[in-house]
Amino acid sequence: MLSWLPQNISTFGGDVDHLFRIIYYITGVWFVAAELLLLYFLVRYHKSRRAKSVYVRGNGAQSAWVLVPVLVVLVLDLSIDKVGGEVWNRIKIDLPPAGDVVHITGKQFNWEFTYPGPDGKFGTADDQTIENELHVPAGTVVRFELTSNDVIHSFFIPTLRLKQDAMPGRRIKGWFEATQPGTYEIACAELCGFGHYSMHGVLTVHSAQDYRKWVQSRWGAPQTAAK
Repeated sequence: MLSWLPQNISTFGGDVDHLFRIIYYITGVWFVAAELLLLYFLVRYHKSRRAKSVYVRGNGAQSAWVLVPVLVVLVLDLSIDKVGGEVWNRIKIDLPPAGDVVHITGKQFNWEFTYPGPDGKFGTADDQTIENELHVPAGTVVRFELTSNDVIHSFFIPTLRLKQDAMPGRRIKGWFEATQPGTYEIACAELCGFGHYSMHGVLTVHSAQDYRKWVQSRWGAPQTAAK
């Protein structure tokens, strides 16, 4: 069902997909119903049938043609809002404790990922910034702070179901937990200039052992999570 969606490797990706399915099927059913009804009217009242226009005086019963659709739309909309609110709170409001922390900066036309180093603190000598490469361990909550150096960008990792605008002058917090080792695309989903098409990076999700090896290759010692 909806097999054309990108692979999901995020712990909250299933919730996002569930919300997408609700919206997709509700709007899909009503779109098909509206188009079939329109087709019926085109055939039923075609001029070749020589149907005569009839003046119908309004009455209380005809108000149902307005009130019933309004009620149906309201119920469906509130249902979507309820599910959407729950998903929003889980992803955007109730941030879980972090296993790793990284600062992400968008700029024309690259992503910069800054790691705090073995001391777990940003702004110290052992910080390292890597362009267009984000390395994380599988099964670990990764918290990030996202900003932009110039214009609005949009940090987008389809397989994580993660998409967040990067705003100049703001540091936006977020998180994700990848479940499956591999390499995945990082894109910019906001038209940010003539080089927008080239603004992409790679997310590498390591197994726990491989992540320790990667950390050691960069710092020579295991990295400590930021507090």
